[in-house]
Amino acid sequence: MTITQNEYYVELSSFADLARYACASREYPRRIYSQTLNDSRIFSSSFTLSNTLLIFYVQMTKSGRYVSYQISTDKEICDVVQSTKDVSHYAPIIHMESKISSLPVNLEKVSDQFNPIKLQDIGSLARLTYDPEFPDEQNLTLFALPHKSSWVLGYITSLEMDEVHYNFNYAELDSEPTKHFLKYHGNRDQDPEFSNSFDHGYSYLPIIKIKKEESIFGF
Repeated sequence: MTITQNEYYVELSSFADLARYACASREYPRRIYSQTLNDSRIFSSSFTLSNTLLIFYVQMTKSGRYVSYQISTDKEICDVVQSTKDVSHYAPIIHMESKISSLPVNLEKVSDQFNPIKLQDIGSLARLTYDPEFPDEQNLTLFALPHKSSWVLGYITSLEMDEVHYNFNYAELDSEPTKHFLKYHGNRDQDPEFSNSFDHGYSYLPIIKIKKEESIFGF
């Protein structure tokens, strides 16, 4: 069987979602690329699968050297800046004249398409982010996307056998999430809740909102 390697672009709902993806809950922020896509300027950050470069992007006209990201008590602050003089997380912006890679763009079904797995509740989803093999290198990123008449919130996992299989583990939501984090405390008998405020003693899982339903998620 021939495996096709390609790029797959996923548009996010806002610049804040991209900044959150690149910076939130990361010791070292991801690179941000500035490039042209379909005659528009975009900012993007990628996630490498076995045979697919998954590229999350937003349309962006502002120019600078860094995306800055900072969390205060009750809000997050993100911007495009020229220097790193303030206390904040900074994702470096690389301005591209050529494409990020030589892979072809594929907007249809890809070989690394996720297998959707439905979970009972968002508590199970939060607990799934714990990885016993790498307990100190947790990937805490959750993805929210519209599906049918409502929204789902999910987490990407992989199963490595002869080939790598990717799962999108998701819980159904009653409505579109309007807050940016899932607040969770594993040692307390309470359900996770959506939050924009930050209290000591809790884990906060960043939620990256995707603009529309994408076929790569397997629905």
